[in-house]
Amino acid sequence: MISLIIATAFVAAVYLFLHLPKFGKLPSGDRLVRIKSSPNYKMGQFQNISYTPALKEGVSYYTVMKDFFLNKSKRTKPSTTLPSKKTDLFNIDPNKNILVWFGHSSYYMQVDGKRILVDPVFSGSASPIAFTTRSFAGSDVYTADEIPALDYLFISHDHWDHLDHQTVNKLKTKTRRIITGLGTGAHFERWGFDTSLVAEMDWHEEIKLPEGFTVNSVPARHFSGRGFKRNQAMWMAFILTTPSMKIFIGGDSGYDPYFATIGNEFGPFDIAVLECGQYNDYWHYIHMMPDEVVQAALDLKAKKFLPVH
Repeated sequence: MISLIIATAFVAAVYLFLHLPKFGKLPSGDRLVRIKSSPNYKMGQFQNISYTPALKEGVSYYTVMKDFFLNKSKRTKPSTTLPSKKTDLFNIDPNKNILVWFGHSSYYMQVDGKRILVDPVFSGSASPIAFTTRSFAGSDVYTADEIPALDYLFISHDHWDHLDHQTVNKLKTKTRRIITGLGTGAHFERWGFDTSLVAEMDWHEEIKLPEGFTVNSVPARHFSGRGFKRNQAMWMAFILTTPSMKIFIGGDSGYDPYFATIGNEFGPFDIAVLECGQYNDYWHYIHMMPDEVVQAALDLKAKKFLPVH
């Protein structure tokens, strides 16, 4: 009886934890109808273009966890505080184009007078359990309070290291428009955002914005999910065309020939922001190795590229 009570209490605790607001919610209603009509949604989930397992052949999650807990050489971190230069974002010349990288995949751009933020995580953690997956010292020098009013907030996908509940809640009152993947709007809806300000895009869609700005959504090779059920929201990259520039806003992605397709259709790019932080061959299908990032930048015909993640 005691064992049964303990087991029941544990299951109840896990259930309640997984239903905390920070997990967001799964799509339903009209949003789910739109998702099911997407050509990229098959067999109950969004699909990559190319065959994309989470782990490479011959590797199991047991192998990954064993390495993580028993092989400390694979859990390295910087021995000193990362160097950084802090910029007062409130007092930048409005006629100046700038890009400020905050660390990981979060960055701020001021382009042709518009203020833009991508995948912000300012809580210090990229996990539902705050003491895990902590930011490195020096990569956490900004807070949400130090971000000015935003014209556009881009969210590439709903993973914890790209969509942070605490951060976006603090940005709620100063964000004019959110642009994200189809399905991710369900999280913002649960968090009390005005959903009329949230534009959800499937791959290969276009949004015309005021004053000569355009956003095109293009594929990425990755996955999504904040809980146990994966791929109920779309992951993607964005092409931001402004009156003077063309920018590739890359989310997480493994290498794929579609980079060349995008380069041929939309390139050249003034700058491409590409993920370059996953060096473990276990998940090379869903992240790029450093040499692949260089090839992706070449495929995109990028004049410059910024490695992030």
